[in-house]
Amino acid sequence: MTEAVLKDTQARMKKAEQAYVRELGGIRAGRANPSLLNRVMVEYYGVPTPLNQLAQITVPEARVLLITPYDKSALGDIEKAINQSEIGIPPANDGTVIRLVVPALTEERRREVAKQVGKEAENAKIAVRNIRRDSMDALKKSEKNGDLTEDELRHYEDEVQKITDASVKAIDALSTEKEKEILDV
Repeated sequence: MTEAVLKDTQARMKKAEQAYVRELGGIRAGRANPSLLNRVMVEYYGVPTPLNQLAQITVPEARVLLITPYDKSALGDIEKAINQSEIGIPPANDGTVIRLVVPALTEERRREVAKQVGKEAENAKIAVRNIRRDSMDALKKSEKNGDLTEDELRHYEDEVQKITDASVKAIDALSTEKEKEILDV
């Protein structure tokens, strides 16, 4: 049972790291990145549909996203959804494709975005710490039930702490990498 707690802890922490990576993908770094559009939902025949399922999204240049819809009749709906989203980039519709030109970030905006990355990193670490707390509680419960001795409890607590430290270290590495990407001019 305690091995199951460790496996569950590790799996949940990996999911927290993956969620953080998805959050980072949505943060604009002054470069065109198709993941900027991951959260854009298009009203397509009355059904909210993710943009990446309605169109091919390519990066022809460093700061340009090219959106080519599979169904040309959806072009207006896609443009409307991009305008309503919080990405803050006005679309340019030429009748067959939509171009998004990602503006260069000012120094002040770079600092704000770097702070946002730090905030998201802290949220990810909080999620990891909550998972650690849940695991520790489960282990203590097992010890109270007589399934574990005190020595085994300490050993498993150490294992959970090692998993937690590795996860926090991975989040810090991702955060540092993204901040460096943002602050590079």
